[in-house]
Amino acid sequence: MSEVKITLPDGSSRNYPTGVTGMDIAKSISEGLARVALSIEVGGEIWDLSRSINKDASVRIFTWNDKGGKYTFWHSSAHVFAEALEALYPGVKFGIGPPIENGFYYDVDLGDKEFGEDDLVKVEAKMVELARKNSVFVRKDVSKATALDFFTKKGDPYKVELLQDLADGSITFYEQGNFTDLCRGPHIPNTGFIKAVKLLNVAGAYWRGDEKNKMLTRVYGITFPKQKELEEYLHMLEEAKKRDHRKLGKELELFAFSEKVGMGLPLWLPKGTVLRERLEQFMRKAQIKAGYDPVVTPHIGSKALYVTSGHYEKYGKDSFQPIHTPDEGEEFLLKPMNCPHHCEIYKVKPRSYKDLPIRLAEFGTVYRYEQSGELHGLTRVRGFTQDDAHIFCRPDQVKEEFVKVIDLVLHVFNSLGFENYTAQVSLRDPTDKKKYIGEDALWDRAEREIQEAADERNLKTVAVKGEAAFYGPKLDFMVKDALGRNWQLGTIQVDYQLPERFELEYVGSDNQKHRPVMIHRAPFGSLERFIAVLIEHCAGNFPIWLSPEQVAVLPISERFNQYAEQVIQELKNQDIRGYLDDRDEKIGRKIRDAEVKKVPYMLIVGEKEATENRVAVRKHGAGDQGSVGLDDFVKQFLKEFSMPA
Repeated sequence: MSEVKITLPDGSSRNYPTGVTGMDIAKSISEGLARVALSIEVGGEIWDLSRSINKDASVRIFTWNDKGGKYTFWHSSAHVFAEALEALYPGVKFGIGPPIENGFYYDVDLGDKEFGEDDLVKVEAKMVELARKNSVFVRKDVSKATALDFFTKKGDPYKVELLQDLADGSITFYEQGNFTDLCRGPHIPNTGFIKAVKLLNVAGAYWRGDEKNKMLTRVYGITFPKQKELEEYLHMLEEAKKRDHRKLGKELELFAFSEKVGMGLPLWLPKGTVLRERLEQFMRKAQIKAGYDPVVTPHIGSKALYVTSGHYEKYGKDSFQPIHTPDEGEEFLLKPMNCPHHCEIYKVKPRSYKDLPIRLAEFGTVYRYEQSGELHGLTRVRGFTQDDAHIFCRPDQVKEEFVKVIDLVLHVFNSLGFENYTAQVSLRDPTDKKKYIGEDALWDRAEREIQEAADERNLKTVAVKGEAAFYGPKLDFMVKDALGRNWQLGTIQVDYQLPERFELEYVGSDNQKHRPVMIHRAPFGSLERFIAVLIEHCAGNFPIWLSPEQVAVLPISERFNQYAEQVIQELKNQDIRGYLDDRDEKIGRKIRDAEVKKVPYMLIVGEKEATENRVAVRKHGAGDQGSVGLDDFVKQFLKEFSMPA
């Protein structure tokens, strides 16, 4: 009997009979693993546990605790949703139903039927009923002719259209219970793993994302292997609604959007501008310490600049259309990236190996034409500011510089309360190198150096193929917020390609010309996205050094307004940000309003305070803190709440 060599995640290997399945492998490891196994990764591709493995491969068994396991679980749940929908509404037609980051959706055509809240509840109950049948997901290879015949007879034009794009010999069906779908897989062993179901909301979606096509009904849902996990998730959603940066941004008067200005172009209000500028000051201070030189570049650039860099070829479709000037043939683009401009700054004069590294930093605003349906508050906009910097260094300096940037990113996270993060090493997709530019040897070197730098700082890393930038691999920091959600914030990238494209040079110690290596880095990523995540992470209760309004001075009656004015002036003299609430309102109302505004400290002043030059201190969310001398309060405040060094 022939055998295959199976390599496990720990590097060990075992021999199995040819045709061994993922479930066979799971059982050989432990019965406990077999009971919870959902799918298997074979050579970087996720498979059903029932598929045969006929050649040597590296594998990994996925359970619910793995991203790949959840992906499979929610993919299968989309099929159970479709089965339930078809049972309740015969004649329904199906578009696509993929898993997403949290749950799944399915685009469906219900004809003239309106799909409302009562329908969601009915379909949920039907899904639970079907899941309890423990129906097995069965994979079948079918010919294109057979597949077309099946869906033509069923009267499902969307599946027929999808089939037109598929090659004969690559088509598979999946069946479970009374439902059959066109699908590549993978799927969980049976429906019985699905114990808890919630259909979350209904939206409209044009078929294949084309507004010329029919509007379908998109139903979003999520499932879990335990009811308790669903309840925890729904609680998290409620908390997320309270923390939504769009809601808090409006309530705290941080930013706004205007249709007349344009979709996806945020307007920073005075309080939001203070928050934003404090972050910039914090980063500038850290960058000066780290040896960066500030630069400023225009908001536009010649189209030829981005043709040279490769950005026009890769991102031209996602950029605003070229700006045509009165001069024939002259075209400009709104800046999609800062790096080409910084390359041109590097070239303004000859460079020696003794000059390197050169670190150029800019808060540069860039523009991308995101589709209107993808815009979302500050997390997805069309104009955003990056805390961008580019380090030009010798090859022997790359690792050292990369480690220094890691230190800067960690300083940012630690100062702002982001304690839970993973460093994602984003690599090329080895099966599709056409998406990237540059030589294999340089890519291999850059990927190795990134991993070594991460190891040197003992970062918890995960390598992900296919997530690299087109010009080089990168280290992306995936930050987990207070609700357990993951966000991609800081990024560091090694680039051997742009120096080549821009013909950047330095004279080495051998008196010969050499190419520098370029490191791209943005610890915040974009200020807009970072602030959105920060708002939701701390629910608008910013670190006091960052808060737009740090102190509210509240006189208990108009008799004490004069002393209150002296207090607020003293605070301003010490660069403590605050405001005076001298409205003709009761002190209880003033306190409530300051609490809603999430002002960290309230200083209440009455007759005793005015007479003795004191303030009664109240802390947001914690109540009265006692009475202290004004000078003592100022000294203690400046000692505890100054900007991090």
